[in-house]
Amino acid sequence: MIEKEIKKKYFEIRRIYIKDASFEAPNTPNIFSESWKPTIHLDFKTISTKVELNIFEVVLHVRVTVKSEDKLVFLCDVQQAGIFFITNLDKDMKKHCLCSYCPTILFPYVRECISNLVSHASFPQLNLEPINFDSIYYKNLELEKNNNKK
Repeated sequence: MIEKEIKKKYFEIRRIYIKDASFEAPNTPNIFSESWKPTIHLDFKTISTKVELNIFEVVLHVRVTVKSEDKLVFLCDVQQAGIFFITNLDKDMKKHCLCSYCPTILFPYVRECISNLVSHASFPQLNLEPINFDSIYYKNLELEKNNNKK
């Protein structure tokens, strides 16, 4: 009996790091004494780049903008990145891994960084709700399919 070599699917986190972070509160210190009703706007995107064979950098960029009426209270920008080793995945599985699984791993780190920046700036603690990257990934796949049909 001839044994077939089975290729194992393999994933490894090589490194997680902050690629860029900034915090702006242009209306301090006056904003601290004003009564304000904050509105919070969250934007995020992910970018993946092949670094070398089977090595990918994934960057989760999250921007939180808080305003009171039309005054900027603060703007917090964090790019949380990771280096991942990914091998023996088919094209679709690799795309899912880079667009959903890796950002899911990075999100708790970016969430903690934003929370720390906000509280160190003397604003009330900000804890971002979890993001379902799987759901977003599958919605985007569906949109791509529908756009390709047109």
